[in-house]
Amino acid sequence: MTETMSRQEKVKAARSAARLAAVQALYQIDMTDQEPESVIAEFVAHRLKEIEQAEELGAADADHFRRVAEGASADTDGLDTLISAALAEGWSIPRLESTVRAILRAGAFELNAMKSVPPAVAITEYVDIAHAFHGGKEPAFVNGVLDRIAHELRADEFGDARQGGC
Repeated sequence: MTETMSRQEKVKAARSAARLAAVQALYQIDMTDQEPESVIAEFVAHRLKEIEQAEELGAADADHFRRVAEGASADTDGLDTLISAALAEGWSIPRLESTVRAILRAGAFELNAMKSVPPAVAITEYVDIAHAFHGGKEPAFVNGVLDRIAHELRADEFGDARQGGC
């Protein structure tokens, strides 16, 4: 990360790193059935620094990481209900690839519980994370599902955006 980054750019990069870490933590929780508290503690103690170095994003916003990882892991059933309602017919949560499931849970959590984060920012950030893990149709899939969730939960923030896209 360069010294010439503005404060706003540093905050954005720190949030991006936190979101990436939250998706990785949710993936680990989902795949290993470890207690969320122990996974989150491991990330705070060790993994956030590793992500910072590997991704060159700068220091992750540990508070944002905790809020997303703890919130999404605590409300998996509620988030899965939101996600299921946004999926096309024939799709279900178990059918989703595990990384996509983690991305959607983190994104749905931010859209549902973090009203200070604009929907377009949350969607863009999680689509970018999907691109980091997948080169196929998954990023477009994540975009579509999160867009439907955002329009359902926060329609007032879109105005007439539905006709012109998001």
